[in-house]
Amino acid sequence: MQLRLYIILLAIGSLALYACSTTKHIPEGERLYVEGDVQLQMDSNVNAERKALFEEHLEELLMPKPNKKLFGVRWKLMFWNAAGGYDTTNSNFFKRFLRKRGEEPVLLSDVNREYNENLLRNRMENLGFFNAEVNSDTTYNGKFGKIIYTGIPGKIYRIDTVIYEIDPNSNLGRDILKDKDKSLLKKGSNYNLDVILNERDRIDNELKNKGYYFFNPDNILVEVDSTIGNHKVNMYITIKPETTPEAKEPQKIGNIYIYPNYTLTSQGYNRRPNTDMLDLFDDNYYFIDRQNTFRKKVIANHIFFKRGQLYNRGDHNRTINHLVNLNAFKFVKNSFEPSPDEPNTLDVYYHLTPLPKKSLRLELLAKTASVYNGSEANVTWSLRNAFRGAETVTLNVFGGYETQTGGNINLNSSYYRYGAELGITWPRLLSPYNWAPTRRFIPKTYLKFGYEFLNRRSAYVLNSSSLKYGYVWKENDQKQHDLTLAEIIYVQPRNISEAYKAQMDTVPTLKRIVDPQFSFGPNYTFTFTNTMDESLKHTFYFKGGTNLSGNVLGLLQGANYDDNQKKLFGTVYSQFVKIEADGRHYMKLGRYSQLASRIMLGMSYSYGNSRSLPYLKQFYSGGPNGLRAFRARAVGPGSALPENLGKDNFFADQTGDYKLELNTEYRARLVNMGFGVLNWAAFIDAGNIWLQNTEEDKAGGKLSKDFLTELAVGAGAGLRFDLTFLILRTDFAIPLRLPYYPKGERWVIKNIDFGSSSWRRDNLIFNLAIGYPF
Repeated sequence: MQLRLYIILLAIGSLALYACSTTKHIPEGERLYVEGDVQLQMDSNVNAERKALFEEHLEELLMPKPNKKLFGVRWKLMFWNAAGGYDTTNSNFFKRFLRKRGEEPVLLSDVNREYNENLLRNRMENLGFFNAEVNSDTTYNGKFGKIIYTGIPGKIYRIDTVIYEIDPNSNLGRDILKDKDKSLLKKGSNYNLDVILNERDRIDNELKNKGYYFFNPDNILVEVDSTIGNHKVNMYITIKPETTPEAKEPQKIGNIYIYPNYTLTSQGYNRRPNTDMLDLFDDNYYFIDRQNTFRKKVIANHIFFKRGQLYNRGDHNRTINHLVNLNAFKFVKNSFEPSPDEPNTLDVYYHLTPLPKKSLRLELLAKTASVYNGSEANVTWSLRNAFRGAETVTLNVFGGYETQTGGNINLNSSYYRYGAELGITWPRLLSPYNWAPTRRFIPKTYLKFGYEFLNRRSAYVLNSSSLKYGYVWKENDQKQHDLTLAEIIYVQPRNISEAYKAQMDTVPTLKRIVDPQFSFGPNYTFTFTNTMDESLKHTFYFKGGTNLSGNVLGLLQGANYDDNQKKLFGTVYSQFVKIEADGRHYMKLGRYSQLASRIMLGMSYSYGNSRSLPYLKQFYSGGPNGLRAFRARAVGPGSALPENLGKDNFFADQTGDYKLELNTEYRARLVNMGFGVLNWAAFIDAGNIWLQNTEEDKAGGKLSKDFLTELAVGAGAGLRFDLTFLILRTDFAIPLRLPYYPKGERWVIKNIDFGSSSWRRDNLIFNLAIGYPF
């Protein structure tokens, strides 16, 4: 009781100290500006939520902004005060550091009320409230002050008639009137300046796709007549008289000049090259590349213009996107110049500066945990445009180690590993069939060879080899396909220690890790997402795929796990069908808040030559991106009790043939820190894994009709530091339900005791990760 009283008094004292410190250096007669509050007087039939959003929108326009707050604390102002405030005479390094990261107090006298009133009035007029009124008043609370802006929007004006005053006999007039049904300006809609500007952009975009290269939105004039009465307006759309003649005529494509190996000179980009430098390809493209750096057909396949066609923005943007996404050029410069030989014709220039032919990248990673320490290194060598077709060859060599520095020694802990992966990527589909899913995006063909040597020094050695060959292509902005025609994985164990073999008799799960593994077959993955569309309240992400191994060969050979296991190249191969699905839903709750939810399903069926999935293909749960209240691979299968090897030596390597995981997370912004954004989240996770067949050492691990009663549940909260270039995530989570407890006792909410150090040690899980969990 005394401790709690002490904490309460300390908190009250800290708050009082903070209240004093924020106004410590406020000049005499001044007050700290803490808030600008907009209050609208609108009709009673206006939805309260819409009114609140309108007020919030207007408040964001007010200037200046009060000092930034975090958890109600003006932390940047505190830094500034701690640095001495306005007094800089006794400044040392620490005070200069604080001052640089702090901010001066925003004073009430800094606020120009008349300016803000006009700002709010102008914004409401732009939204159709032509007779809006705004006035303001100041309220005081000690050394703090805020300003209340009272707005009376009045009745909104609506569109009555849209009239096009454009010559229908001109090329420009016909092309504008042809698409007037697509207009954003609709009879009965609210007047809105933003919509008018968007309508000008829409007309410009339509014209750009019909050849009007020199036209721009400023050539369009929208006049508004608000005197017709009944709170309605007429709109008159016309072309400004100062619009140039060339902007009124569509432009054709003339000569197309391509510099695939261009170096920028001090004179800028070259125009009209000498005729002896030109090399015509396919009667459309002039190449200037004496060193023959790229094969001409490869570059020409990514140019969507042809001589004589009308200019259009779609082909313009697609060409630039393709050239950039070839990942072969450092700079892509495109320009259009009026042709000196033909009227209303554009000559096109592409100045392409290649990336360095070779590059080398080194990555170092240090890892530390409570009783584990280690490091990894990755060296990646890249060869671009390897065969003059924008191909990329990469060689990645890696190595690392981890050692146990505390606790009881675990046979499956300390290790070192090294390996390499050689990959080749072609920016096209290498296929005997003339298959082109879309020309909008660049499809890719990949071939990868990999090898890894893993030595768990007191347990075993694994040699792993892999080969992958397949295609990746995008159907549109939202859909992507990845088809691996062949994936071969071969894992061969050796040097299994006697101590490890002895443990295998006690924990059969350990044997699965060192079983020879050989799988081969195709994979397919489909991805859909519309999360990039910020205008939607509900967005979705879905990734699903299937993985097959040994299906046809096993059927032909009549493979059977019990009495007729078959081998290929002297090794038993796996036979299975594996299906995975990851669905996510994001719902906006406000400008800086959302509810994110995910469901993950994993199913498999092993047959013929196999009784279960090979170890490398099995599902697991837990960890910083899954069930955050449980360590990775520490959940399940089913209601099976987790294994312990020796006293207090937990063996976290639980895997299974089925998986279900459910996650929901509320995310919201705390504060804009200037150098990044600090968000927070509260979450709840549930899930588990299960086995296809019964295993003696995993009682309760097989999937049954009661699988929902075997879900592990955890909850927690955390902070997300969005630094633009990366997101640093911290989560604290606790288990709420343990599936391996007896039925009726699995919910452990009643056992929560944050005051107990032993409970915190056993139950409070801290996760530090990069990026969002989903």
